[in-house]
Amino acid sequence: MPPQPETTVALADDHNLIRAGLRNLLSAEPGLRVIGEAADAAGAARLARDRRPDVLVLDLQMPGARPEEDVRRLRREVPGMAIVVLTMWREPHRARDLFRAGAAAYVLKQAAERNLIEAIRAAAAGRSYIDPELGGELARLGPDPLAELSERERELLRLLALGHTNREAAQRLHLSVRAVEDGRAKLMEKLGLRSRPQLVRFAIDHGVIEPTDA
Repeated sequence: MPPQPETTVALADDHNLIRAGLRNLLSAEPGLRVIGEAADAAGAARLARDRRPDVLVLDLQMPGARPEEDVRRLRREVPGMAIVVLTMWREPHRARDLFRAGAAAYVLKQAAERNLIEAIRAAAAGRSYIDPELGGELARLGPDPLAELSERERELLRLLALGHTNREAAQRLHLSVRAVEDGRAKLMEKLGLRSRPQLVRFAIDHGVIEPTDA
């Protein structure tokens, strides 16, 4: 059998013990080489840009992390790099959101020893991977209502759910207040929402904001 091509891997997690355990797990696997580590979101971005690993194993709860934004930005800045999300969060809607943002794989930390290597190899080969514990739940979610929204509509949803006024949202989006008012009305209609509490609940349920942000 010909030797397996080497896959370079970077690790981003804010817990030293977890990174050490992952490094030991991957170092024992033929064809995988860990080339760098980071302990926060900014460090993960620098590591990805500087070292250009084949695969970045990314925790979602590091200091400074904004999961979907981070994944989208990293995919733009390092397009040849696959992102494997490794997390304690087992919400299927969050997995769907991260895949939509550009992640290649979603693995639960409690199953990392069993599933992470398979996920890394799948991601490096251009395939997607979902933790088996979440696969069925993800399939049962049904159509994704966020898939119908443009990037600007999703950002407007996030800003409104965080409590920004129309004027504040207009400033952040570089739009007129009237454009934001019209956009808000269309957004509420498209999502079938009638009030701000419903909008906030929708944003939390679909991983647009965290419950602690509301």
